[in-house]
Amino acid sequence: MNDFIWEFTADRVRKLASKGFRIDRRAFLDYRPVSIQTGVIYNADGSALVNLGGTKVLAGVKFELGQPYPDTPDKGALMVDVEILPHSSPEVEPGPPDEKAVEIARVVDRSIRESRALDMTKLVIREGELVYLVFVDMRVLDDNGNIIDAASLAATTALLSAKVPKVEDDQIVRHEYVGNLEVAEVPIYTTFAKIGKFIMVDPRLEEEYAMDARISIATVDDGHVTAIQKGGSGAFTRGELDFVLDEAIKKGRELRKIVREAVEDGRKD
Repeated sequence: MNDFIWEFTADRVRKLASKGFRIDRRAFLDYRPVSIQTGVIYNADGSALVNLGGTKVLAGVKFELGQPYPDTPDKGALMVDVEILPHSSPEVEPGPPDEKAVEIARVVDRSIRESRALDMTKLVIREGELVYLVFVDMRVLDDNGNIIDAASLAATTALLSAKVPKVEDDQIVRHEYVGNLEVAEVPIYTTFAKIGKFIMVDPRLEEEYAMDARISIATVDDGHVTAIQKGGSGAFTRGELDFVLDEAIKKGRELRKIVREAVEDGRKD
């Protein structure tokens, strides 16, 4: 869409919000439908495809071997990458990852690290010499808004479904595994958009163009907040922050249930 059409659409979103409505008639605190499939990439050690209201993100986990970082000789390493494919949105152009993709990769990476979802010490083959490197690669297939939450769901589900490959003679044996990857926490982001004085969860693309501010909050099972990312030029009041923190904990529990069910269903197949 050109700038005029986006501005027209954003104005309509703002007017609807002022009357208590959303463009797709959801309640302000309702997520769009979420579906998750695991085991969708044969050559990955773990994978997931998330469809969050038309925003589709594919995540694959792959283990490699390498040397540990000099300052953490007793730990493996985690790398998270995101690419928003050109066909996902008319706004995306071919080329290296843009700022949006880099931001999403960083915030998802942060939620996993800060929650200590992975015990990096268990990814060591020989301390100081050889460790597992865990790569989480994500591709945004369709952008209908709120990529952060969709990517968070995809990355976490892919890790939960991942298996640790067997190692022989310092080489990975593909498609042979020693067990499931141990994941201690399930960090999930919940994103809120502020449009005028109204706050809504899971903004779709039209709402992202209309929002004054955005906040994404990652929580784990016990309700702890492990990461926060703020976007947009607007601000949240102290009362609004208290509100979205409480709602992020509630929504996080609902989303983790969907993630765990998808992983369990995948293991039955």
